[in-house]
Amino acid sequence: MTRIRRLSEGTINRIAAGEVVERPASAVKELVENAIDAGARHVDIVIQGGGRDLIRITDDGCGMSVEELELAVERHATSKLATDEAGREDLMRIATLGFRGEALPSIGAVARLSIVSRAQGADTAHRISVEGGRKSAVEPAAGPPGTRIEVRDLFYATPARLKFMKSERAETMAVSDTVKRLAMAHPEIGFTLTSESRNMLRVEPELPGEGGRLSRLSAIMGRDFSSNALPIDAMRENVRLTGFAGLPTYNRGNAQLQYLFVNGRPVRDKLVVGAVRGAYADFLARDRHPVVALFVEIDPSQLDVNVHPAKTEVRFRDAGLVRGLIVGALKYALNEAGHRASTTVAGDALSALRPGAAPAPAHPAYAYAADPGCPSGFAEPAPAPASDWQGSFSGLSGPSARVTETPEMPAPQGFPETGQQEPPQDYALGVARGQLHETYVIAQTADGIVIVDQHAAHERLVYERMKKAMAERGIPRQMLLIPEVVELEEAEAERLTARTEELAELGFVLEGFGGGAVVVREVPALFGKLDVAGLVRDLADDLTEMEEALTLKEKLEDVCGTIACHGSVRAGRRLTAEEMNALLREMEATPHSGQCNHGRPTYVELKLADIEKLFGRR
Repeated sequence: MTRIRRLSEGTINRIAAGEVVERPASAVKELVENAIDAGARHVDIVIQGGGRDLIRITDDGCGMSVEELELAVERHATSKLATDEAGREDLMRIATLGFRGEALPSIGAVARLSIVSRAQGADTAHRISVEGGRKSAVEPAAGPPGTRIEVRDLFYATPARLKFMKSERAETMAVSDTVKRLAMAHPEIGFTLTSESRNMLRVEPELPGEGGRLSRLSAIMGRDFSSNALPIDAMRENVRLTGFAGLPTYNRGNAQLQYLFVNGRPVRDKLVVGAVRGAYADFLARDRHPVVALFVEIDPSQLDVNVHPAKTEVRFRDAGLVRGLIVGALKYALNEAGHRASTTVAGDALSALRPGAAPAPAHPAYAYAADPGCPSGFAEPAPAPASDWQGSFSGLSGPSARVTETPEMPAPQGFPETGQQEPPQDYALGVARGQLHETYVIAQTADGIVIVDQHAAHERLVYERMKKAMAERGIPRQMLLIPEVVELEEAEAERLTARTEELAELGFVLEGFGGGAVVVREVPALFGKLDVAGLVRDLADDLTEMEEALTLKEKLEDVCGTIACHGSVRAGRRLTAEEMNALLREMEATPHSGQCNHGRPTYVELKLADIEKLFGRR
């Protein structure tokens, strides 16, 4: 007697339901995608009990006839799969969101499903019900053109699944995230989401084009996104990438606000995470994440959307092409941004300055201000003689500028004379008017003031010069008169000596010096006095923390950032008027100078109109 037997239809449907409908959010996704495929202009979603008690989806799409309604709840019946010239279904050219024909029967197998639909132009609507896999007859019903689907008591037919459901709040938030992703992908459609009579989302259809898309993204990702987003539009080998990417100083502590849409389909893909990290590697610490929404348009034949039953993943035929397109487009947009910093920087500063305001919480961009990768930006060592650090400003001031001691000023004023006669409106970052706490340069612009963190700003400038030199001719080196021996842990020393060739490209020549020590013989020539031992220890820490997945270029840039940090003008250094203005001018001419290598802003711009509001002048 054979031990192999055919499964019952009910069991088959429940297995299919387990693959397609993992939780209420999965059911909502399938049903809303059906509404989008039906050409809906408005989709209304209502849930109760996190979607376990009720899911109601109403749309104004094309609707279904009686015959279509009967077939819609049958397994593997679909209107969305195109056929080739021979009449065969073509799974390699999927142009719709749904195509498997499993969603409705799968939901009907584990819940109480009711569908009322009226085709456009038809006189009446019709209803069909499916409960635990048992289908009713189609009967006339009242309803406007379009379709209304109700799902009640999800998983009542498979109660064991209910044990795996999360809290009502968690399930509600999962539904909300699903609907928001679909709303971002389709700005031409209006969406509403209501939970327990609470309005969670309401967006009207947007006009076609970039403006409508940005408006929809801002409505969901936050209103600050529109003023801090860089437009993306690039094409390579018939693959087009559009969307928006946030400025580096507009960042988050996780990657939840990184979205990828492929041919109108929201997907979660490790490809975009790696590509975005590579594009922003120059601008953010490793524990900070940019905000992006990217849309890929690609020939369906170059894409496999049939990877996962829930259709949340895709597979590109040429993943390298797509990754390269994303990295290249993002880097181009960041280059075009110049020294621009996010508007939230000034907003947070003004909030903190308002009379009676409680101390403002740290902005996400500053949450890692004590990052050990940039320790010197926050210490205030005693001012050193100009000769000790003049080399740190080489290339900033030009041949005519000299490093001189700024004359001491009476304590109440504290500002050195700038000697700068040019009108501030001639420069984007204004004209230097003084230095506060030997750390912050104050500049006057045509319509406000700019406050510059001298260490963070110079760190970015040094870093960009190092990258340029490395790309063009290699970084010039200078030999130490007396080689410096640095004691380390043996493992740390081994990691450094294993990277000697890469470090030499950055102008840093060292070699092993017995167990647990290295000897440094040459350093980058663009630096003056340098804490060699401190830099070596930070480099060892960097190499310890680096992920193995990083490319050689990303590793070089990470190490390059650490060297730039050590070679930059420190907080606590007094600058002359010429040096302050030279710093401002080079910032204006240097890409990415609005943030340091760790994602912190290098300057804050306060508009005169906002300052006047603080004093009641407006």
